[in-house]
Amino acid sequence: MSMLRKVGIGVGGLLGVLVVVGAGGYGWSSMTTTTKLTAKHDVHRIDFPIPFPLTDDEVTALRAERSALAKSPAMRGKDVMAGVDIAAIANERAVARGKHLVQSFYGCTECHGADFGGGTMVDDPMIGRLLAPNLTLGTGSRTLKYAAADWDRMVRHGVKPDSSGSPMPSKDFFAVTDRELSDVVSYIRSFPPVNKEVPAISLGPLGKFLVAAGKIPLSADIHPTNHVITHAVLPPAASADATFGKHLAQTCTGCHGPTLAGGPILGGPPDWPPARNLTPTGLAGWTYQDFLTALKEGKSKNGVALREPMASMPKFAKNMTDVELQALWAYISTVPPQPIVK
Repeated sequence: MSMLRKVGIGVGGLLGVLVVVGAGGYGWSSMTTTTKLTAKHDVHRIDFPIPFPLTDDEVTALRAERSALAKSPAMRGKDVMAGVDIAAIANERAVARGKHLVQSFYGCTECHGADFGGGTMVDDPMIGRLLAPNLTLGTGSRTLKYAAADWDRMVRHGVKPDSSGSPMPSKDFFAVTDRELSDVVSYIRSFPPVNKEVPAISLGPLGKFLVAAGKIPLSADIHPTNHVITHAVLPPAASADATFGKHLAQTCTGCHGPTLAGGPILGGPPDWPPARNLTPTGLAGWTYQDFLTALKEGKSKNGVALREPMASMPKFAKNMTDVELQALWAYISTVPPQPIVK
């Protein structure tokens, strides 16, 4: 499972890199990093409602509920929907869906803070300061003037409103549907405004080298040919099947790779172990119960405690529904075997 990964680096084993940087690589890394961070990306501009309005079926169901509750003689001949704020109900439901997504799969608060007022991903003299911005509507908000198109470009493409690239790990969220993104935005906007100015990122010499060398990748550079695709409007129906599971598993690909073959985690700290191969090659002999134990208890099939980032999974998995967990397993069970990535 992949969440917003905090970028880190160890000192041990990097002396060679530092020598290269000090010996002349600094100029190259500075220019290359500046070029990457200022490059403009051609990304589509789409629109979707925030929040999504109630569907016709939802309105019909709401009317039926109110009709069942309003059987008193005083209500005869009256519109049971009179005085009902449809827009408020739509927002309430969107916020609830967004909360579930953030707490179960997306992990936005891991970087942006529990109040979405901003957080620290990295603060190291050699690497630099990578601070997640304030997403609330308070003073210092980076999203105060964001329209739906801006949220789409940043979250799903890693591209800022000015068309330059961002450290946002958008490859993890490329498959998020319009309604899901709208729900997350609705949830974020339900938080009280936080008045907090968060400085832009500032890279140190090692940080510049890592960006230039592609060790801290920019999502905008990873899938440049897909910046004009049409995103799905709605997610698949919530069902314990592989179709729904494949959709949910897209947030796993940031660590486990597009084929779930695992391997070294690009952008992760050097002390993180390689991501496990989630295909039948790596999960041979695993049962659904083994899968649940890994997600909910942070333990492997043999009872050994999992290391980060999987060690953090229980706090997310505890919020997943049984249907979501079953769907994930149903999908993983259908993935073709892939060789172990070294």
